[in-house]
Amino acid sequence: MPRENRKRGKKHKSKTNDETIPYASSEPQVELEPQVGPSWIVTASGEDSEFNPEAPFGYVDADVKAYFRTVDLQIREWQEGQQEHLDGDANVDPNAEKHMFFVAALSEMREKEKQLATDPDCSMILERMAYSMDDFVRRVFLDSLSGSFETLVKHRFASHVCQTLFSVAAETVARETMGIVAPASEAASEGHLRTAVDLILDICKELLPSLGSLIMDPFASHVIRALLGLLCPSSNHTSDETSQGAMRSKKSAHWKSRQGPLMSVFNDKKGKSKEVTSRQMLPEFRTMSQRFVEAIRNELGDNEVRALAADKVASPCLLMLLNVEAELEMADEHGSLMDRVTVGAVSASLDQDTKSIDPSDYLGTLFRDPTSSHLLETVLSRASAKSFALIWNTYLQGKLPRLAIHPVGNFVVAKALERADVNQLATAYEELQDVWEKMITTSRTGVLRAAVDRSVALRTSEQGATEAAFSALNLASDEDKYLVPCMLSLKRLSVFISSKSAQPSSSSTHENKAKIDNEASSQSSIQGSLLLQSLLKLSSPHNQPVIDSLEALDSSELIKIAHNATSSRVLDVLLDSETVPIKVKRSFVQSFIGNYHLLVDDRIGSRVGDRCFAFADTYLKEKIARSLIPQEQTLAGSYYGKFFSRNLNLYLLKRRPDEWKTFQSNKKAETQSSSTTNANDARNDSKNTPSAELTDPSVSRKKRKRETLVKDEIDELFDSSRNNKKSKSHKVAAVDSSAIIKGAKEASGDTLMDKGLKDVFDAIRAAPKTDHNKVKGRVKH
Repeated sequence: MPRENRKRGKKHKSKTNDETIPYASSEPQVELEPQVGPSWIVTASGEDSEFNPEAPFGYVDADVKAYFRTVDLQIREWQEGQQEHLDGDANVDPNAEKHMFFVAALSEMREKEKQLATDPDCSMILERMAYSMDDFVRRVFLDSLSGSFETLVKHRFASHVCQTLFSVAAETVARETMGIVAPASEAASEGHLRTAVDLILDICKELLPSLGSLIMDPFASHVIRALLGLLCPSSNHTSDETSQGAMRSKKSAHWKSRQGPLMSVFNDKKGKSKEVTSRQMLPEFRTMSQRFVEAIRNELGDNEVRALAADKVASPCLLMLLNVEAELEMADEHGSLMDRVTVGAVSASLDQDTKSIDPSDYLGTLFRDPTSSHLLETVLSRASAKSFALIWNTYLQGKLPRLAIHPVGNFVVAKALERADVNQLATAYEELQDVWEKMITTSRTGVLRAAVDRSVALRTSEQGATEAAFSALNLASDEDKYLVPCMLSLKRLSVFISSKSAQPSSSSTHENKAKIDNEASSQSSIQGSLLLQSLLKLSSPHNQPVIDSLEALDSSELIKIAHNATSSRVLDVLLDSETVPIKVKRSFVQSFIGNYHLLVDDRIGSRVGDRCFAFADTYLKEKIARSLIPQEQTLAGSYYGKFFSRNLNLYLLKRRPDEWKTFQSNKKAETQSSSTTNANDARNDSKNTPSAELTDPSVSRKKRKRETLVKDEIDELFDSSRNNKKSKSHKVAAVDSSAIIKGAKEASGDTLMDKGLKDVFDAIRAAPKTDHNKVKGRVKH
């Protein structure tokens, strides 16, 4: 055989008929029965009829997928604001083109919703389109998926589509509760379309029989949590953005964040999500939420419910079910989900004679498990007062030192301290007095901060809070000047002094010093800053160590603190706290005099400078402004200092100090009055506005702005020249007004003129007439 006709690979000998017969006989021969029908009909093979979990409703055609890719690109351009609208014709609706494009995409999507939702490429496109759908289209979309939600929520890609639909459906449900129901289009004549409330209830009924398995499914559990958030909005205590991230897994949330902004492409719908800020639970949704909780109670046993707490997939769903149960006031019952998780603590609290319960090893392990500790935090925050007292006495009292320094248990202890009463808080300070220093060493200060915040709320054990801060930093009572530096760096006194001694000496270069200063300012810890803020909120005798430590700092060190984004918040609380005396605040503002030009020459420092200037009274403002007159050119050349210089208005202060003082006092009075005015007063003012301002509101606004502005010499020069021209024109017009007045009086027939008014008119008539041309052509010598 020629070389070019040979095939590569291992040569196989052809099998003889004797070898192939046994192999052929091993498989049973199935005879196909003849079927009645045309000869061109071929029976499908068994392999094609098998269920494909990746595409349970079939695959999307390649042309359809390519079309929806162009739809995705166009919607992305609109969402990112890359395409500018034409401003030529004001009568053209800017959303008309988008509406036509969207209607075409929806028409192409018709009867392909399930295939598109399960497609890996098109599922994200449907999520993007869901934010731009109106209420009617959302109802149609939900109705098209009805009957298949059990399959869709367990699908890898369709589950995210369902989750997004439930999130945006909250706006539709809120509008329907207010009586705003989107009407059906004229072309839609395929039967009655259910409302969004009815659709959500039917979806819940569809998922209810398999709820126990869905909360343990890695894809369906997130959808169940979104559905529970829709049924019981108050069960989710976080904001919308945080709740969306909490509903999704970390991997899903990270992937979705890379898909660009997800919002409506229509301009008139940009504020739609902000219109409905809070929603109340509907009676139908309340009943359905109860059915969800009862289904889990009846379907799962005690041990199965406790096993969900340690499961990474089911634990967040069980956490939300506990919130729903507590919101519906179903937690304080025998056999409730919270009773099963707490191993009978709720049932024991219902008995008036029970003073203590036996500890359970299961509940003790929840304190140290990274997954189930979140569930235990919810239990401690939502349990009744007596149930919390039993859990505290059994699992926390006497064990606080070990749990407070545990990598996971310290979060549970901090959550428990937020509900501690006066006796429990005093006991906690006594037990933890030996481990405060370890919290600083391990940078786990959540327990210390929670204890200080609880002391601020109850106004008790405040001296213990101050002593805990000193003990944590290993400070003596006479070393309070090191409190702020040590706390900001989150270092004990010995470590802080050793690190400070390692700084360069005076002979070091300026570049090395600047590098060390930048490193020191960047080392300000968030935990230390939050602790100092909490300590400043203590009552007056107990927050004095923090105040003394701030007053002991040099001006350069204070400026470094003010220039740091983390540590500058401590100075904000110093000015805002009601427990800090006014005298201390004035002294703090005066400490920057002479260095304000250095303070405001920074992005963060300029904000601190504005707050100090806003707090000061008129006398102190004048003192600050006069100290900056020599630095006027420096402030004008600073990128951040020029904004502070505009508030000072040094030019007016140098020319007319009295007007400057009046302007500053009025400005502060307006600021205080505007902060105390509520929204109702603003509505009343808008109703009492004159008709001229209603027709053209810019007139009144410009007029007020013109009156509030302080005029300089150039403005007065123009005003004086303008007034001279007006006086000349009035003088010329007054000469010829006698004839107009005389004719008006004769026409009206008024003969009873006042003598004084008559003398005025006689004087006007006696005035000599002036030639207009001579006035205009007059030459000045």
